[in-house]
Amino acid sequence: MSFHSLQLTTSAGHTITVKTFQPEQPKAVVIVAGAVGVPQYHYEKFARWLSQLGYAAITFDYDGIGESVDGHVKNSRSDMMSWGRNDASTVLDHAAGQYPNLKINWVGHSVGGQLLGFLSNAHLIDKVVTVASGSGYWWHNSAPTKRIVWLLWFLIVPVVVPLAGYFPGRTLNMVGDLPKPMMQQWRRWCLNHRYALGVEGDAVVEEFEQRTFPMTGIWFSDDEMMSAKSIESLHGFYPNAPKQMICVKPEDAGHKRIGHLGWFKDRYQSGIWEQFILPELVSN
Repeated sequence: MSFHSLQLTTSAGHTITVKTFQPEQPKAVVIVAGAVGVPQYHYEKFARWLSQLGYAAITFDYDGIGESVDGHVKNSRSDMMSWGRNDASTVLDHAAGQYPNLKINWVGHSVGGQLLGFLSNAHLIDKVVTVASGSGYWWHNSAPTKRIVWLLWFLIVPVVVPLAGYFPGRTLNMVGDLPKPMMQQWRRWCLNHRYALGVEGDAVVEEFEQRTFPMTGIWFSDDEMMSAKSIESLHGFYPNAPKQMICVKPEDAGHKRIGHLGWFKDRYQSGIWEQFILPELVSN
């Protein structure tokens, strides 16, 4: 297995850091698109495991996250649509250029499954597996998050973000440091029952309707952020994508807890990676 890291310039003009974990003779490609505020290094063990199985695994950081920060996160002008239209689309073009004869799978964690409607080149994707990916509409959040998220959207973001010039999540011990435009747009989406589609208009609705890649949604019964309703809502945004949904209970994976941010840890290799994610990639 070889490893290399490089910076790609997006159509918006900023650079993002992309890492590839490549076996000697890759049989397919897997792009791992992470969750909000979760740097790509968290997915490295999962990516290395995929490469050991023969997949060229690609991880990346959205602009303003992890290794894709230009000086300071407050310098980022990206919002969530930009993460899809510019960052994720650039990574997809890169994968198609590097591996022109291989099928491309997309594993999207949380927002990594939300942004697929914004990709200008989504036709390059052969199969999608979303993991813990649902609509962020706050009223559909799971109970643990729903009890406190109103404080984020109705008080903290409107007051703190304009003053700081970014969302100081590390200081607040919430999500992580995030770009101002992204956080303000995310707030608008999360306050609308149709999430991004309810805010961005009919053109975006049509983009989501154009997605026809096979899609498997894997979600966890103990997810403290995404409820069954939010999972169902998001996948309903892709009405023309053939879908199957898989609900994983912690006991199904041989664990007491999984949650929203647990699945990519290597202790879940046999319980989640091998039992639920890999079969969906192989079925491609």
